[in-house]
Amino acid sequence: MTRWISADIPPQHGRCAVVTGTGGLGFETALALANAGAEVIVAGRNAAKGAEAIDKIRAAAPAANIRFETLDLASLASVAAFAARLRDQRGSLDILVNNAGVMRPPTWQPTADGFELQLGTNYLGHFALTGLLMPLLIKGRKSRVVTLSSVAARQGKINLDDINAKDRFDPMPVYSQSKLACLMFAFELERRSVASGWGVASLAAHPGVSRTDLLHNAPGRRSAIGITRSLLWFLFQPAARGALPTLFAATAPQAMGGGYYGPDGLGEIRGFPAPSKIPPQAQNHTVAERLWEISEEMTGNPFADTVPPT
Repeated sequence: MTRWISADIPPQHGRCAVVTGTGGLGFETALALANAGAEVIVAGRNAAKGAEAIDKIRAAAPAANIRFETLDLASLASVAAFAARLRDQRGSLDILVNNAGVMRPPTWQPTADGFELQLGTNYLGHFALTGLLMPLLIKGRKSRVVTLSSVAARQGKINLDDINAKDRFDPMPVYSQSKLACLMFAFELERRSVASGWGVASLAAHPGVSRTDLLHNAPGRRSAIGITRSLLWFLFQPAARGALPTLFAATAPQAMGGGYYGPDGLGEIRGFPAPSKIPPQAQNHTVAERLWEISEEMTGNPFADTVPPT
């Protein structure tokens, strides 16, 4: 595969994309899609940061068709309200990028619904969002859902008996579980889309190790890992480079449903988009099906309104 860059994104005029997250990878993804002509909806929980992101994107791309919508992935009520607004405003959706996330909060913290924060934000919020937007995606043109995983998924394990980590909380293993869950969700969604004839391609991507504020936001700048991120910034590839696998999965004609894409460098830490090595545990269909069932129970069956096109 040649070195694919944002200039290789096919024209996206007439397509609408939702990108979760206002900074870092989400910002760069939204900017690139807007530059390619897509209508972009940036969704995040902080209105001030959302407005700042929109202003920066419009300054860089004056013709951008872009706006901000409030979405707190740590609240199922907020997810449902966001999806309801979109379903009232639009008849279809072409791209959904499940990007936003939190990493390594120092202590066990609950979402508004009582889920562990990383599981609830990174995975369950996006699971619910995808289900509630699926009726719009089914009506889109060659629609794609791209869900972000992480190199941390390689060490992940789905603890079906204590998925909320209430018995034992260790920030990094729980983060790894959430990102493995995202990856398994992407694959299971593709299988279900194909079996049900939804016509929506589901793909996964990861950014390698990228220079974002993820490690500053949850552990904090003064935490050990936050200080490492600050002092060794040069080891992290720029966020714009880290967003390339996501953009490839969302737009490239050669990206296929069920695919997983990440950087092509050593250890998939940095580089240009290429097929990523799939952790063996992510290919366990039995666990994936049970995870889906548990996720439906926890989020109120958000795929209930999903029906094949008529």
